[in-house]
Amino acid sequence: MFKSLTIKILLLVFCTATWTLAQQADSDVVKTSAAHTKFIPTGIRFGADVLAVVRGATTTSFSGWEVSADVDVHRYFVVAEYGYWERNYTTPDQYNNDGTYYRAGVDVNFLKNDPDKNAFFIGARYGHATFSEHLVIETTDPVWGVVTSDESNVNINGRWFELTTGIKVKMWKMIWMGYTARFKFGLNTNETAPLVPHDVPGYGNTDKATTWGFNYQLFFRLPVRTQPKPAN
Repeated sequence: MFKSLTIKILLLVFCTATWTLAQQADSDVVKTSAAHTKFIPTGIRFGADVLAVVRGATTTSFSGWEVSADVDVHRYFVVAEYGYWERNYTTPDQYNNDGTYYRAGVDVNFLKNDPDKNAFFIGARYGHATFSEHLVIETTDPVWGVVTSDESNVNINGRWFELTTGIKVKMWKMIWMGYTARFKFGLNTNETAPLVPHDVPGYGNTDKATTWGFNYQLFFRLPVRTQPKPAN
């Protein structure tokens, strides 16, 4: 009888240990799967800068637009931005430029485990512009009379860096809104003409070593997979 009871106890212990190990293995599989899938993007967000459109409609000295896209990778957003920029000044000297620019970088989201992918972020960008500009200056000389100086830069490049911060918030279904504040620095241009660039698309005036920028954006987010629920 004692031997039979011992065998039963051993069988119970074995079954309990086997069940516990199986549960632990299943838990490890779930955790491993979650660790891998959290780096798979859940959606692509497309946006446009509202301020650029308003600015172009309300002033004659600026025309342009900017679009953007971001993809989530866990708590990071890989960001790309592209835009067009044109300036026209008459003061009475005449200056105009036009060109395109892009920025690329990464934002770090400090709103963790948000299923809507709302974001309060800090990030960095690399910016690059290709543009042309033209300047005409008229001066009056006591001997030679009216003298016209005509200078231009054609198809030149500019590059710079940015530190960014801002928010992106879900408003309704697939619609998001947000803003991005930019600290721009490290501008470098490759002009060879005597004319020093006055304004670089995407960057702004070049009279200071650093400058600020601001975008107010409207986004449409296209989901590509279901966001897994965060672990308790």
